Amino acid sequence: MRAYIRLMIAVMAALVAVMIGADIFLSSSGQGDNGRPYRVEAQRIAHKIEIGEAYDLADYSYIIHVEKMPDGFTEDGSDYLIKKINGIYYRFDYRLPSCQGNTVLIFNLCFSAAAVTVLCILLYVYFQIIRPFERLSNYPSELAKGNLTVPLKEQKSSYFGRFLWGLDLLRETLESRRASELALQKQNKTMVLSLSHDIKTPLGIIELYAKALEKGLYRDEEKKKEIAVSIHSKCEDIRKYVDDIAKTAEDDFLNMDVKDGEFYLSELVNSVRLFYTDKLRLLKTDFEIGEFSDCLLSGDQERAIEVLQNIIENAVKYGDGNNIKLSFSKEEDCQLIHIANSGCGLSDSELLHIFDSFWRGSNVGSQSGSGLGLYICKTIMNKMNGSIYAGVSDNNMVVTVVFAIQ
Repeated sequence: MRAYIRLMIAVMAALVAVMIGADIFLSSSGQGDNGRPYRVEAQRIAHKIEIGEAYDLADYSYIIHVEKMPDGFTEDGSDYLIKKINGIYYRFDYRLPSCQGNTVLIFNLCFSAAAVTVLCILLYVYFQIIRPFERLSNYPSELAKGNLTVPLKEQKSSYFGRFLWGLDLLRETLESRRASELALQKQNKTMVLSLSHDIKTPLGIIELYAKALEKGLYRDEEKKKEIAVSIHSKCEDIRKYVDDIAKTAEDDFLNMDVKDGEFYLSELVNSVRLFYTDKLRLLKTDFEIGEFSDCLLSGDQERAIEVLQNIIENAVKYGDGNNIKLSFSKEEDCQLIHIANSGCGLSDSELLHIFDSFWRGSNVGSQSGSGLGLYICKTIMNKMNGSIYAGVSDNNMVVTVVFAIQ
């Protein structure tokens, strides 16, 4: 805010300096003969007097009277010129050009009006944009600190409506996620305590049977077989508990809400184009989007954008960086989007696992990652009644996303 105030002061100082300089220039420009036309007219009349030619003052705009001056004349403060012609002094009375005195005044008035307009614009920007934004400057840092209850002050300015809405939505989302995390932590602790108690029972029985067999307490083969069956049953119980833990953890991890809705293919493509055109240009990667016919797709637009972004990010990370291309085709009631990137180091056997969770291929090199990107894409597409698959064509990795057409 202080920087903007300094800018306002600098702009106004510059305007004042320009006006003063222009006044000096306009004033000085009228000091030469070109700026004083009465001198030109006086010179013409003097020439006619010198050669004895008659003249008419009505033909002149600025000289109003000419007379001979007596000896010992004195100045009376009037506007006149004295010229010596043929040894005789002549007095030329004149009037100043009416527009010369008004030029500076008119310029000052116009320039002052422009300066006031600029000042009003600067003040409007300050009160309507700069100062309201200054009040919001600490809000993101408060959210980053976890202060999700900090109030978002209403602003009269209409320039931040969408921005404020986005910030408030972010706060609500973070607050909702924090509440979900706390509930999940409580649920996990409860589940761990419950399963630990449930697992202790079959483990205790297995331990007793193992000690009995170790000490040779059971010599009857039928009894030993019965104990083996019981141990196997308890192991199955433990396996079931472990599977429940894994399934619960997976469900909690991928708790992604997908809204039932519809959106246009052009909206999806334009979002991807807007996000990646400049980014890939900086990476010197050719980014090409093929032609397509617009249609209405079924699903969640935000999740669809997330799917394409995950695929393109993988193409950036694991491709050779030469080019990435989006092409389109249709099959029955489905819209197919093919994302191809040059350079594929995966074998056919590895392609079978790229949609598995926590799986990473042999081409990852030093690239960091969790191995969940394509797994998340597959989960989202399944929830939107779509599908996703991958293949290799001419050493290009091609991931195809299938959307249902409304």
